[in-house]
Amino acid sequence: MHKTLTRASEFARDLGIERPILLAPMAGACPVSLSAAVAAGGGLGACGALLMSPEQITGWARDLRESSNGAFQMNIWIPDPAPLRDAAHEARLRDHLADWGPEVPVDAADTPLIDFDTQCAAMIAASPAAMSSIMGLFPPDVVAEMKARGIRWFATVTTVAEARAAAAAGADVIVAQGMEAGGHRGAFDADQAASALVGLFALLPAVVDAVDLPVVATGGIADARGIAAALMLGASAVQIGTGFLRAPESGTNPAWADALAKTAPEDTIATRAFSGRLGRSVRTAYTVADGPTPAPYPVQRALTGAMRAQAARDGNIDAMQAWAGQAAARAPDEPAARIVTRLWDETLALIG
Repeated sequence: MHKTLTRASEFARDLGIERPILLAPMAGACPVSLSAAVAAGGGLGACGALLMSPEQITGWARDLRESSNGAFQMNIWIPDPAPLRDAAHEARLRDHLADWGPEVPVDAADTPLIDFDTQCAAMIAASPAAMSSIMGLFPPDVVAEMKARGIRWFATVTTVAEARAAAAAGADVIVAQGMEAGGHRGAFDADQAASALVGLFALLPAVVDAVDLPVVATGGIADARGIAAALMLGASAVQIGTGFLRAPESGTNPAWADALAKTAPEDTIATRAFSGRLGRSVRTAYTVADGPTPAPYPVQRALTGAMRAQAARDGNIDAMQAWAGQAAARAPDEPAARIVTRLWDETLALIG
């Protein structure tokens, strides 16, 4: 067997899966049905737990285990420092957003985030195969508890320096996220997310050379050619997000799914307009509209909540939060289990 395939097969076996294809843990876009289908195809399911209460985290893991015996990872954002609030600026943003959706309540951004410590405790209690971090590193006490429970730490990084920091902090696996990825950038420092935009196929071999850990490649991978290239550059597995969003089990809003099918790489845009954190979206009228500078995360996310919800109900792609990686048009409209098995069979044929 080619040494590239040997490395990938060993990683999959150690993780308890058949094929080294991981579902990206997308907050709000990882229903149990999708993870169960990916697991049925031999891949790793995922839960993006950012928006979930501890009870919801527990329920997701329970429901997944009732519908699948497959392994899964759970993911959480590392909290940013408290944002600086500017009442006058937020008022201008509310006025702007009212042009795209319902009027925004004055107190829309005052709701506190779900407590990070209790979310981590719930994830640990759920005992997934892995817990993944993004936007920073797990605190040492969380890492110690994970390791005591035999839960692997997958640390998402966007630069070589972040990869070295994650390895030094005790990560078991590095997830190298290229700037092609849909959704939020995993930069440790939100202010540097737009200035350190490194493409996956430049980032990946540099990270592989910098750390003595398995590396998972993610960002802009949606077909066997991307998987084969990532493995040849040293990855032990790949993680796919946008590439699963047209699968029927994803429950993706039809307007969003239809947009992905016709989104060329240049039809995506890195924007803070939805959440205040840089993320890659389908280029829509809202993302390119003139308006006030977005507020920091999570203020902007709270302010845009009513607009995003209304756009989803109306199927209005122009105001919808429609995250998309640069390989969006290669996302297939077929069952997720079939996507996993087909992509891996095609990858084997390419690598030989």
